[in-house]
Amino acid sequence: MKVIGLMSGTSADGVDAALVDIRGEGHGLKLRLLAHRTFPYPAAFRVRLLEAMTSGTVDDVCHLNAALGEWFARAALRLLKSARVSPRKVALIGSHGQTLHHLPGLRREPGLGAVRSTLQLGEPAVIAERTGITTVAGFRTRDMAVGGEGAPLTPYLHHLLFHQAPRARVVVNIGGISNLTYLPARGGLGAVRAFDTGPGNMLIDGVMRHVTTDRRTFDRGGRLARAGTPNASLLGTLLDHPFLKRRPPKSTGREDFGERFVGYVLRQGKLLGLSDADLVATVTAYTARTIADAKKFLPGSVGEVLVCGGGAQNASLMRMLQAAWKSAKVQPVETTGWDGRALEAVAFAVFAYQHVKGVPCNLPNVTGAKKAVVLGAITPAHPKRTKTRSFPYTPGRKA
Repeated sequence: MKVIGLMSGTSADGVDAALVDIRGEGHGLKLRLLAHRTFPYPAAFRVRLLEAMTSGTVDDVCHLNAALGEWFARAALRLLKSARVSPRKVALIGSHGQTLHHLPGLRREPGLGAVRSTLQLGEPAVIAERTGITTVAGFRTRDMAVGGEGAPLTPYLHHLLFHQAPRARVVVNIGGISNLTYLPARGGLGAVRAFDTGPGNMLIDGVMRHVTTDRRTFDRGGRLARAGTPNASLLGTLLDHPFLKRRPPKSTGREDFGERFVGYVLRQGKLLGLSDADLVATVTAYTARTIADAKKFLPGSVGEVLVCGGGAQNASLMRMLQAAWKSAKVQPVETTGWDGRALEAVAFAVFAYQHVKGVPCNLPNVTGAKKAVVLGAITPAHPKRTKTRSFPYTPGRKA
């Protein structure tokens, strides 16, 4: 079936949309990427979204949930228009939504005990109604309901695509947050190890916005970092962050490495008298080191590191990552024939497909969940707008 995956990451810069042809049963799927595009949010909307993550009111959250549903639906329809595919030929949409807040650590609630929580915005009812396509969303919450961290989820896709290699591989996704997937040579799903390593583009982007007074929201190609020199003193201080010392399973987000952390870095840089270029070079080196140093948590050696996500476009970050990860070749995931910018959206298309097939695809050995579960919740499209027949909404029934 044809499935659309929709994703907006912790950088909150827009919606990644992928149209995927998916075939097969169980964990033996065959995937073909038919189309992929990124649709940036308007600058003012992105600012409001980022502000809501740290200081949003209930009114903000209520409105943004519906507004993001509209943006996600628009992205799906624009992707289909550019690909010249009718919505009636698409069976499902899998929408990750936009994470507003992620609290994987246990928080005590009187009368209930320990509670984990996460909140993704982007109302699936709006997506289903605007597109006429049955929509599956809410993937992280089911994993957390069985004791998992709700992240990372994409290692399931990494295994499907990249596990058949003669030597162990690592797949590093550098979005707002960086996560790492360890794939032993020809190993099964139970042997996969994965976790968030720390900041990805989030810290670099945050510093760039401040040093350029919002004229530039990211370091294109790593040019400013290339003009500077990392400061060893500040780098050493940042590497002492407690999250980096925690053993997996673990996940993080803007709560650890967002504006408050950016503010701390800026203050330290000012005390040290660092230039803008040196400060950006330092946080770029920090991102590279947090990824490479995470190999201490891996069960074996690695022959190849495949990098995807927006960070793979940062030449300075890629160079620093290779220098920090001396024992393995670091290269973009495009060397395998896949577009690294599309992979996260492809993952949520796969999760939607597996939802209606009734196939669990969280990895308890990755998230810490007590068991494997079918991810997501389904919002059916209006029957008159579906493809020639009613879609089988019950998870586990074959389409």
